[in-house]
Amino acid sequence: MPYEIDFLRAGNSNGDAIIVKYGDTKDGNFSLNLIDGGFTDTGDEIIAHIKKHYAAKAKIANVVLSHADNDHATGLIKVLECEDFTFFDLWMNRPWDYVDDVIDSFHGAYTREGLIKKMREMHPYLVEMEKIAAKRGITIRTPLQGAKIGPFTVLAPSRERYIKLIPDLDKTPPSYASASKGIFGSLVKVASDVAQKVLERLDFETLDDNPPATSASNETSVVQWASFGNKRVLLTADVGPEGLAEAADYAEQISLLIQPTLVQIPHHGSRRNVTPTVLNRWLGRYPAENQGHAVASVGKNADIYPRKKVANAFTRRGYKVYATHGGWINFVHEYDRRAGMQDADVIPFSPDTEDND
Repeated sequence: MPYEIDFLRAGNSNGDAIIVKYGDTKDGNFSLNLIDGGFTDTGDEIIAHIKKHYAAKAKIANVVLSHADNDHATGLIKVLECEDFTFFDLWMNRPWDYVDDVIDSFHGAYTREGLIKKMREMHPYLVEMEKIAAKRGITIRTPLQGAKIGPFTVLAPSRERYIKLIPDLDKTPPSYASASKGIFGSLVKVASDVAQKVLERLDFETLDDNPPATSASNETSVVQWASFGNKRVLLTADVGPEGLAEAADYAEQISLLIQPTLVQIPHHGSRRNVTPTVLNRWLGRYPAENQGHAVASVGKNADIYPRKKVANAFTRRGYKVYATHGGWINFVHEYDRRAGMQDADVIPFSPDTEDND
């Protein structure tokens, strides 16, 4: 099956917006998936991009919200409101769907209905997307492990792990566990923010195998995998090492060849989201050459991303690394390449890195 994938630049800081075209092009009979929508202003860019490069009256098979952070969610509202487009399925996880599984983790003063109300108040853009879906007849589906979204299979999160993460989400009320954490987390962050110059080589890696944890929300990110003949695509959103490990476990369980030829670098290239161990598992050990391509979804002014250590880690494992600083990046397989398209600049290996994030 052919594919065309556009990684759009989502705003000036960071954010994700990805469009995947797949299937036959005869009579325009292809399908589109939209994964994430960046910030509110990104919605206009997505609409214009789809109209220019795909179809003025596009039919979008699947809209996927990888997780409930603003830089992924808010732009989707404007896209879903676009009357020129037809939508079929909207995939998003909503924490209040699991209130019965997590209510004991919250203060006893919360009733079931009260906790649902509070969770919905803390996720107004998810509520708005629900309203649009109801108005336009769009089916809302749950992107948990094993779900099929067009050619993609959801590898993570599992239902069990998603539920486990809900009490620690920033946009849910404080849980019993979070109330007891004290100042330790802040002290760890202060220590981790101390910068130091570190020299790296292609045969020597200094990426931390036990970095400060990424957020619980990031760890809920939907990890998607698709095989297109001999091409394999891994979309990671903002997932961290825990989710990547769970995704690899499930991929092996269902007998997937997990080394991707095109991979999204998690969380814009933050060093908190990948480790040498999990990268070796997904990409293979280094040194290696010509394994594929890796893309960091990075905003126009987010010059520190992808972190050099992270870009280096993908490079030494044989992946050409790109970032969306300068604009959207296109990958195509078995479709004709668009007229005037040029290769994106590859981020070179950098021996000089700074160990802060």
